[in-house]
Amino acid sequence: MRGSNGRTLYRIPQSGKIAGVCAGIAEYFAIETWLVRVLAVSIFLLGGSGVVFIIYVALWVILDIKPQKSYDRDDIEVKKKPWQSGEPAKQALSDVSRQFRSLEVRLQNLERHVTSDNFDLKRQINSL
Repeated sequence: MRGSNGRTLYRIPQSGKIAGVCAGIAEYFAIETWLVRVLAVSIFLLGGSGVVFIIYVALWVILDIKPQKSYDRDDIEVKKKPWQSGEPAKQALSDVSRQFRSLEVRLQNLERHVTSDNFDLKRQINSL
């Protein structure tokens, strides 16, 4: 299901307790998963048990499983409000710092290889 905001509604079994429907809804609306679960359980217990059950099973059948994304690039979403999904600012800063340290080490290794005598020798042999 594609919404007007350009995002697609999927179910996410890896993050879910039963079928990942609540996790998919939470990601679609950019809120915490536990809020969607609390809302669903509250409606279920306050008399909407049949409706919640039917909607949950229907979404379980209708929604596609979210495809695995490639982890070449990690997008970090920072929480602006407590109920929004994402990371707290300190955690996001820590993650970015860790990613930069990892890139720095990779760049140092690359520079060490390119400036070595072994690299020049291989380049000269390949040009023959």
